[in-house]
Amino acid sequence: MTLFEKIIAREIPAKFVYEDELAVAFHDISPQAPTHILIIPRKPIPRVGEAGVEDSALLGHLLIVAGKIASAIGVNSTDEGFRLVINNGRNGGEAVPHLHVHLLAGRPLAWPPG
Repeated sequence: MTLFEKIIAREIPAKFVYEDELAVAFHDISPQAPTHILIIPRKPIPRVGEAGVEDSALLGHLLIVAGKIASAIGVNSTDEGFRLVINNGRNGGEAVPHLHVHLLAGRPLAWPPG
C-alpha cells in the first residue's frame, strides 16, 4: 500500500480540500509554493507513464478537479494563476509511486522549472 493509499484510507492524517468518488486532494506536507495541493486518483496508478487508455476519463477528471480547486481558492485567474505538475520516474522528480497532480500557486513560478 502506498503512502497516498494510506492517506486516502485515513490511516495517515492530511488536510483535505476536495474529495469525490474518483479523487481526493489535500495540502502537501512539504510545500514548494505558498499553495501546494496534491490531487490524487483513488485508483492506484503508479505513474502517468503507466496509465492506460482505460484511464483517460480519470486523467481528465484530475485536471477538471484541479481547475475547481483553483477557483475555490481564488487562483484561477489570468492575474493570479497556478501551475500543474505531474512527475514521472526518479529523474522526473517522482517521490511516491502513485500518480498525482501538484497544484502550485501563491508566488511567481519561474520558467523553465527545475
